[in-house]
Amino acid sequence: MLFKDIIGQENIKNKLINNARKNKVSHAILLLGPPGSGKLALALTYAQYLNCLNPKENDSCGVCHSCLQMSKLAHPDLHFIFPTAPTKTTNDPSSKDFLDIWRNFILKNNAYVDLPGWLEAMGIENKQAYIRVKDCDDIVKILNLTSYEAGYKIMIIWLAERLYYSGAPKILKILEEPPDKTIFILIAEHQEELLPTIKSRTQIIKIPKINDDTLYQTLIEKYKCSKEKAKQIVFLSDGNYCTARNLINSEEDTAEIFNTFREWMLQCYFNNFINLNTFISNIAKLGREQLINLLTFGLKIIRDCMSINYGLYNYIRAEGQQLESIVKLSAYINTLNITSFEEEFNKAIFHIERNGNVKAILLDLSLTISDLIKIKPSN
Repeated sequence: MLFKDIIGQENIKNKLINNARKNKVSHAILLLGPPGSGKLALALTYAQYLNCLNPKENDSCGVCHSCLQMSKLAHPDLHFIFPTAPTKTTNDPSSKDFLDIWRNFILKNNAYVDLPGWLEAMGIENKQAYIRVKDCDDIVKILNLTSYEAGYKIMIIWLAERLYYSGAPKILKILEEPPDKTIFILIAEHQEELLPTIKSRTQIIKIPKINDDTLYQTLIEKYKCSKEKAKQIVFLSDGNYCTARNLINSEEDTAEIFNTFREWMLQCYFNNFINLNTFISNIAKLGREQLINLLTFGLKIIRDCMSINYGLYNYIRAEGQQLESIVKLSAYINTLNITSFEEEFNKAIFHIERNGNVKAILLDLSLTISDLIKIKPSN
């Protein structure tokens, strides 16, 4: 990949390029940021730039032997470690068992990927995926071999927070003191889940979510979206390009997501357990991707409600019936309960991503919302 193919993230791109040009390449960096922000795409672009035979001032040449190999994820000194899980054919898996699937998955999605998509690609949507002890053994074995070419050996560890505790000690020494011209690029989304011994051995580069204007322009230029649809998708995706792409490719109208969320909040408000349970049973049938989209959308609405409470209407990217509904909901989301709202929604997303029981998660969240809605500031 080329830096020019990355969506937004200009500051991060400039930082990586300047580090390479000034020969200030850290032996271990951690790209830390939310899903859909382009962390893996940045890692691959940086790897290509470092090994480019004819690098330009602001990008790889894209045509040399090394760049062509990198663009196909076939460079002999580019290595990957990522979460896996047992399948019908592999009881004790490691990353190398899924390399062909991984490469196809990355190339198909231009390196903008997320965990639910990867689980689907592996065919293990209902299992937990981790980076295993075997992977850590492979890291040490691979990096102690002589490089095939004269550039850097690069080890990309995707979703490093999913590293088994028992595997971490095996790579601490090589992570801290890797062989000459060896670079680790770790990618993570949940800082609190990273092992401190791993995190302390890396240079952390925080990746922000894609800003709304950049995402809006990308949707219009790349997917030929109407302005109205692009606005809706930007609103729903909250800077997550994977979510935005899923919404583009889905036949589901973005307005339907809004209506589903509004109905859900009404059911929570009236707190009729029978009706609420029926409603939850219906939305639990949605795919995990759609449910995560719905919950992410809910977080966006919650934050918009607080903006309304503070009179910051300019920060809200909604209009018409959607804006009217948000204004009504803002009467029930306030300084006393917004932190709890955000914590509960994030917790639900966390458990759904990790293949928890969807109906139980949604029902628990709904009952909590029913209680939170009742909390109001005293006059």
